[in-house]
Amino acid sequence: MKKKIDGIVPVMITPFTRDNVIDWDGYERLIEWYLDNGAEALFAVCQSSEMQHLSLDERRDLARFTVERVKGRVPVVASGHISDTPAAQREELAAVAATGIDGIVLVTNRLAALDDGADVFRARVEDLLSVLPSDMPIGLYECPAPFRRLLSDEEVSYCAQSGRFTFLKDVSCDLAVVKRRLELTRGTPLGINNANAAIAWPAIQAGASGFCGVMLNFHPDLYRWIEDHGAEHPDLAEELAVFLVLAAMSEAFGYPKLAKHYHVRRGTFGCDHSRTVSFDIHERFWALDVILDRMEQGAARFRARIAQAELAAASKQRRHSA
Repeated sequence: MKKKIDGIVPVMITPFTRDNVIDWDGYERLIEWYLDNGAEALFAVCQSSEMQHLSLDERRDLARFTVERVKGRVPVVASGHISDTPAAQREELAAVAATGIDGIVLVTNRLAALDDGADVFRARVEDLLSVLPSDMPIGLYECPAPFRRLLSDEEVSYCAQSGRFTFLKDVSCDLAVVKRRLELTRGTPLGINNANAAIAWPAIQAGASGFCGVMLNFHPDLYRWIEDHGAEHPDLAEELAVFLVLAAMSEAFGYPKLAKHYHVRRGTFGCDHSRTVSFDIHERFWALDVILDRMEQGAARFRARIAQAELAAASKQRRHSA
């Protein structure tokens, strides 16, 4: 049976040792942290994983390791789609698809250039689908690097109606676009999973299939709560949504190295080395640890308020049933 890819889907980071090799022990602890904090699926080998700076062997091994350690507890999707030529793309996607993942994710800027039309996009998609397992769910990712190529309405409709696509990581960062895409895909297998924290809560309210943004490397449990219970507690959900938007502004301060530093602080792994961010984030962005302290303080306060709200709701339910 095909597994549904939706809900809270962290984009996974890749811990490295100081010798610039993958820290597999740290990565395993990171996997467990995602699962313990509400992840409903995992997106391995993505931009947050620094896939543009990973060899094909590393991309393949990351996908395989994730599947092996998750052991079916949640679906695992992966990309690693970074090459320019059709032949290299077929090779890299086939290698990742063979690792046991539950879905393979195609990067839209590898399928067509900014000024290419839907005919070019469709031809490249059909070429890649011809070498991928016919029963494997396919995802799409409007990855912003090396450039952001948003799908046209025609391309979204084509993918939705094909029946092969189940997951779109939407990087439009525009609630109106998300809503339009929800209409275009209604009644099809293709779910729209927003990646932008600024519209995370209203996109979920509009019917988006979840959230797949970088801040799931900091407090995925809060996004999971707002997805599952926000409608029952609208005032608290709105206050939490404001906090999540403000916290997400920290992404500009050297992500993904910032997320790695956060996990070093909490003991998930021991080194914040990044192949993408080579500079010292503390020298370039002042008071980063104070920002993280405040972010954790705010998250803890919302967790306490959520616990109080749930206790109050449970007490009310008991009174009504007595």
